[in-house]
Amino acid sequence: MAESYNDKSWIAELESALKEESSISNGEENAFISEELRAEIWKSCLGVHTKSTYFDEIFDLPEQNVLRQDCQQFVAKLGNAEEDKLSVLSDLESLLTYHRKSVSIPYTTSNGWVELLLPLIALKLPRSETYLLFEAVVSKYIPRGVAFYHLFRLLLLYHEPSLCSFLDTKRITPELYASNWFQSLFSASCSLPVITLVWDLYFQQADPFFVLFVGLVIVINSREQILLLKDKPKEIIIDAISTLPCGLQESDVHDLCSLAQYYSCRTPGSFRQDLERCLFDDEECPEATKAITQALCLPVNVSELVDNIVSPQELTSNDGFRFFLVDCRPADQYNAGHVSTAFHLDCNLMLQAGDVYKTAVQGLLSAQQQALDAGSLAGGEHLVFMGSGRLDQDQYTHMVVASFLRDSARYVSILNGGYHALHDYFGESIDVSLADHNSVACQVCLENDLKTEKNNTAQSAVGNVNGVQSPSRDIFGKIGAVVKSKSVEVKEKLLEYIVNPSGADVERHVKPSDKIGKRYRNMAPVFSIDDEHEPQDIGWNMVEEDDSQFEVVSLSSWRDRNDIIETFECKELKMNGETYESELLVSKSHVYVLRHTGKRDSAKVIVRKPLSAIVRITRKKKYPQLITFKYGSPQGDSLNITDMDRFVIPKANEATAVISQQIFNLLKREEDGGSSQ
Repeated sequence: MAESYNDKSWIAELESALKEESSISNGEENAFISEELRAEIWKSCLGVHTKSTYFDEIFDLPEQNVLRQDCQQFVAKLGNAEEDKLSVLSDLESLLTYHRKSVSIPYTTSNGWVELLLPLIALKLPRSETYLLFEAVVSKYIPRGVAFYHLFRLLLLYHEPSLCSFLDTKRITPELYASNWFQSLFSASCSLPVITLVWDLYFQQADPFFVLFVGLVIVINSREQILLLKDKPKEIIIDAISTLPCGLQESDVHDLCSLAQYYSCRTPGSFRQDLERCLFDDEECPEATKAITQALCLPVNVSELVDNIVSPQELTSNDGFRFFLVDCRPADQYNAGHVSTAFHLDCNLMLQAGDVYKTAVQGLLSAQQQALDAGSLAGGEHLVFMGSGRLDQDQYTHMVVASFLRDSARYVSILNGGYHALHDYFGESIDVSLADHNSVACQVCLENDLKTEKNNTAQSAVGNVNGVQSPSRDIFGKIGAVVKSKSVEVKEKLLEYIVNPSGADVERHVKPSDKIGKRYRNMAPVFSIDDEHEPQDIGWNMVEEDDSQFEVVSLSSWRDRNDIIETFECKELKMNGETYESELLVSKSHVYVLRHTGKRDSAKVIVRKPLSAIVRITRKKKYPQLITFKYGSPQGDSLNITDMDRFVIPKANEATAVISQQIFNLLKREEDGGSSQ
């Protein structure tokens, strides 16, 4: 090549060719490379730098006879002159033997090495340069492991679900028909002129996954031909698909690669960052490999979803695609925080109310089409289904996704990690990133709070073991410490409501005979303002309720009762994140909670507790409106917590102050009654 160009001319031409935009899809075939420049451009694209390689010409592999026979059979098919055949045969066997010894991977007829070398030998470079090109192609573009074929199936499922379903029914996996395609980069199936042009475009793309989309186009374009074989034996179908690339002509290459680029641009790319290292760089990524081999459909990462739906202006209408997010969580979880443009499809409806679910699906498809027609930011052809992110909770979500796939819906994917991953992604900006985010009802926020409480409890326990007293969690102990000298009975009763900031954290029950001194009259609320260090409450609200056990009453009648001192609006909060609009009513002797039924002036009596049964009331520093009532009885020097309720009370300070005052009033009345006797 150097003889036909002076040094400056061919170098200038090479630089011009490498700098020139070579878009496959621009309708021009300017991405193909001239014969004179092909070797140098391939070397540049593959990052090959000339260096000497010593070939010892010792052919002593255990499988040497198999390798030599494969080389001879392949060269015999070329139709070259005898002297050329001998030269090619010598190069093939020498290069493959050297490579086999270098990588310590046994040679087999099906590994595609012989076919992969042919286009490189055709460049007529020195043997050492040919080997360096071969080594670069193998390391950069030949996939490793079965996960690659699982990924190909997911791509086929994404773009052509009916064809994928047909092949699944026949138990025809991609390994059975596409192995020689990908192991040889199609050189085992295509003629030398065709594969040379394909590699021209492939190496310039510098995308190892591009070969997947070339294979995808070949299969999808032959869809009707494949489906016509539905009554044929499995082996005939496999053979028909595997030989599809053999019919490609040079004139087909540009269109083939243009379509491959089209599909690549319209496919979620999360799998690239998750799998490239383990499929092409020999890294061990067991989690990513396991995830893709067990995936129900193509997974999408949170970062890609957010970039697509939150920052759509960065996408171009020509090359990009848009997501349509479908939030499949139950209604209470959705209402506690969701993406503003998401469509809510409650997955529980699928089993609980089939007709309602079908109507909701029709509403989804209608809303999607309307958004597309209107050019809305929420519109997108590509469906992303989002569950909670918890495997035990997402079984219904998976059933919904499976139903869409069964109906041959295209462009179906699922969000990796679900809502939990989305919540973690936004972090501290969660309140401004999601619509209607409610930290006291959000399942992830509740889980995070429980983890924090558990960690703080563990740290507090370690401090106590080392002789360091834990900080107070409420002011019940404070009163107990002050009245300690009054009497043993007073000490035992009031410590139940008090925690001493500088003393031991002891809990005791209050008795009617406890004496309250003037020091505690008209004081600030006496209940805890910080429960962050309390142990996790086991079993709170975990028992399924029987609606029939609750008394239905007139809400207005209860509000107007003479014994009711104050009424506060609140929300009853369950451990599973469910919330109920309710009202907290306080009398001189009891606390009541009435849950709204949705009917006018109707409510259910959910809580009916005497004030004397309350052994602790706490609230969080971070969420001061979240109030917890704990009920129980004394057990020696400690408390036996038997029940608890948790509420979101907008006027939490007023509510705790009223309840605090009524408890002191109750104790004072009982004390005065005991003294008069």
